[in-house]
Amino acid sequence: MRIRLIPREERFFDLFVEDAANVLSAAQHLEEMLRTYDNVDQRARELFAMEHHGDEISHSIGRRVNTTFVTPFDREDIVALISGLDDILDLIEEVADTFILYQVDEPTPASQKQAHIIVKQCEAIHEALKRLRTFEGLQQYWTEINRLENEGDRITRAAVAGLFSEKTRATDIIKWKDIYGLLEATIDKSEDVANIIEKIVVKHA
Repeated sequence: MRIRLIPREERFFDLFVEDAANVLSAAQHLEEMLRTYDNVDQRARELFAMEHHGDEISHSIGRRVNTTFVTPFDREDIVALISGLDDILDLIEEVADTFILYQVDEPTPASQKQAHIIVKQCEAIHEALKRLRTFEGLQQYWTEINRLENEGDRITRAAVAGLFSEKTRATDIIKWKDIYGLLEATIDKSEDVANIIEKIVVKHA
């Protein structure tokens, strides 16, 4: 058992959960956008606002890192964690924006499946960060996120292969390769965040 001579700043954990909750909300918003595909411009604006709110949370955490004597774990791991969450949020917002820029008529089933995987990963990240304070019982979350990343890989490969096996217009191939790539990058970044959480927990086991 470790004895702390100086208490650590516990407010960090609340901010991590707030950050993850905002990312999860954005992921759910994207999934809903692709499921209904109505009011797309408005939904994209709402995602932009969520991305801006995420930046505010990150800046708050960053300021706290710079002014707190004893952080709950290594400063570089805190920075890596909030940067990873920021990256997920940025990619989610970029996906929505790309659907508009490319004037996509309707989402494909594969893109909807990818969005669903992102939601499930973000749910697991949110649950993990709610429990990070104890550094215990978190393995199930990063294991599930890694499993979902593997599932996402299979969906992406099949979707891209399908573009070339069907009579798809060249412009649509370019559009959908980009969109599938962005969604896959979001799935991969969620796995990166899971790996950061695992690293933090292993250090404090």
